[in-house]
Amino acid sequence: MSWVISDNRLNKDQLLVNESLFSQGNGYLGVRGNFEEGYTDNMTSIRGTYLNAFHDETAIEYGEKLHAFPETQQKLVNVIDSQTITIDIDQERFSMFEGKILSSSRTLYLDKGYSERLIHWLSPNGKEVKLCFRRLISFVTKELFAQSIHIEPISSIDEVVITSTLNGDVSNFVDPSDPRVASGHAKRLHVVDVDQQEDTHSVINETYETKLRVSCVTRTEMKAENYNYHIEKMESSVNETYRFNPDQTVQFTKYNVYTDTYRHGENLKECGLKLQEQLSSDSFEELLTKQKHYLDAFWNKSDIQITGDNELQQGIRFNLYQLLQSVGKDSVSNISAKGLSGEGYEGHYFWDTEIYMFPVFLMTQPDIAKQLLLHRFSILDAAKDRAKEVGHKKGALFPWRTITGTECSGFFPAGTAQYHISADIAYSFVQYYLATKDKTFLKEYGAELLVETARLWIDTGHEKDGQFRIDDVTGPDEYTCIVNNNYYTNVMAKNNLQWAVRALEIVKGYDADAYKQLLNRLSVTQVELAEWTRAGERMFLPYDEKLGIHAQDDTFLNKDIWNIEDTPKEKFPLLLHYHPLTLYRYQVCKQADTVLGHFLLEDEADIETIRQSYDYYEKVTTHDSSLSYCVFSIMAAKLGYDEKAYHYFNETARLDLDNTHKNTKDGLHMANMGGTWLALVYGFAGLRVKEEGLAFQPKLPEEWSSLQFRVQYEGKTLSVNLMKDTVKYALIEGDELSLIHLNESVTLTGNKTVEKKM
Repeated sequence: MSWVISDNRLNKDQLLVNESLFSQGNGYLGVRGNFEEGYTDNMTSIRGTYLNAFHDETAIEYGEKLHAFPETQQKLVNVIDSQTITIDIDQERFSMFEGKILSSSRTLYLDKGYSERLIHWLSPNGKEVKLCFRRLISFVTKELFAQSIHIEPISSIDEVVITSTLNGDVSNFVDPSDPRVASGHAKRLHVVDVDQQEDTHSVINETYETKLRVSCVTRTEMKAENYNYHIEKMESSVNETYRFNPDQTVQFTKYNVYTDTYRHGENLKECGLKLQEQLSSDSFEELLTKQKHYLDAFWNKSDIQITGDNELQQGIRFNLYQLLQSVGKDSVSNISAKGLSGEGYEGHYFWDTEIYMFPVFLMTQPDIAKQLLLHRFSILDAAKDRAKEVGHKKGALFPWRTITGTECSGFFPAGTAQYHISADIAYSFVQYYLATKDKTFLKEYGAELLVETARLWIDTGHEKDGQFRIDDVTGPDEYTCIVNNNYYTNVMAKNNLQWAVRALEIVKGYDADAYKQLLNRLSVTQVELAEWTRAGERMFLPYDEKLGIHAQDDTFLNKDIWNIEDTPKEKFPLLLHYHPLTLYRYQVCKQADTVLGHFLLEDEADIETIRQSYDYYEKVTTHDSSLSYCVFSIMAAKLGYDEKAYHYFNETARLDLDNTHKNTKDGLHMANMGGTWLALVYGFAGLRVKEEGLAFQPKLPEEWSSLQFRVQYEGKTLSVNLMKDTVKYALIEGDELSLIHLNESVTLTGNKTVEKKM
């Protein structure tokens, strides 16, 4: 069970959700888990194929547009549909909703990297057949989406007709009633070329505004005797038809290769044809073997094993698998809020990447983590331009939501005002250095980004009464906007400022010439360095003496408290039922804010302040954002609130599998999936990555017998195994590693296991 996701029912109300759950991808290409043959005409489907970062631009419409409001936004585009295959059995179209389903199952294999549908079907006229649909998106050849169909006749059948379609006439899904999905602009690309060659055919689409092009080159194979073949090229699609008498099991295979302007240049069709030629010697079974080898290597470093709860084990593996399927692995892409599983949030990248998803890859697949940082660095100039647009003389203001680097959020109180994203990105660069000690990366990329983001805070804040203050920003809690001295923003800005100075010191000690060149190229002066140090030291972190907590901002604690307990369940999430101004006037949090600050920078507050802050903010937090549960779980584990830690973790682990937020149809909650891993590794195992090294404060939930995982640190592989009363540390790769276990220094060597009491 824990390595598969299965659905043996045919529940019409679950179809859209299953399209997300059974979606497949590889970080470049993603295809939703639609039925090849489609549904019936009166049933809704979000039939989607997506390329990470492939987008068009649409105008943002305002009733009143003011200075520096973004005029356009990018939108992930649904591209050429290659998954459609219909099957006619003696002139009766196969459908899961016609005839009789004698048996059916649908399975996604997390360890093998493919999905499978097994159907035993009896047609309305009594023709009996068994069908096996398999599909994969290759982790080895990123452009490849492959499908295989086995047809086994059970009763006498005169003719089977397979029709394979490549269709360029596609649109995006819209739901004007839900701001988390989209509002209009469904048709964003058109067909510019349809071509048929000897054994392949292709469609090329172009977006309306960005003029980006995408190509799909398709090749099919039929393993059957005496079939008739026909191909029909139309204005925007190609249909291939195979007719045959099925006296035995036959196999039909379809190989779809996607290329786009971003990664493959201008000659997309030629590139696709070349890839098809290279793939021509690989059968579907050989593709499965390569997929398995790739995933074996991934799971060897990334798997988390929970003994004591099979459903949670399945949940964490599903989440990790979907993160791998969604994360961009090149410098032009990142990982969007819904990955490549749907169109929610229009494919935009948020702070979700750095705070919730980046740590998973940092500690398990650091090469992928590095690519995420390189993508952010590639839009640094755009962030500097954005800072100037909103009135700053210096600094880099990263967009709240974007694909290419320009701001896509038209609602500035909960968008552009979330300046903390610049500090979040800076934080991830620092974490990468702490986990890898990659001084070359710090020299070439990290220091520059830290410098430019530090400059933003100096230009945004001001000193008053000996304190450095930051006014009119929005923290992570989007139910409280445009405030002064948001604790989270200020503490993250402090870290940003201090690490800008520290990073330059490290570069100076590592490469003095590079340090001088960096200062000259970026025009960094000693006066500026002193400014950053002073601002960091004097950063105002609001604190309420009476409550003994860090205030979320200057005025949050002065507001009336929202009565969460008496709010009807149907009124959640609050953002869909109350005007923002109503929410802003109350103490009510959409998600963790100050508590998140205490997690990321726990040394900025003493343990009692952290405890009292947790107790206070828990009572006013709705967790309307899926980003919230994991943070409360992590901090509950730190504080010894064992039942709460376990409760909140349970809310994260199967959020999409159980569709608890009722919007999984729009795509999976990728940040929550990262948060599940955080709750296990940073929560129950108590991992922290600091300049002095790795530290653990482990405590196993009573409900489990063990929790085992591996992390990567400075090129070494560490195995951690939590049991009832002890924890075992073992260095799997590397010569020596020192860590801190419950304030005790532990040194590991070779394959020797060290066991410690918890």
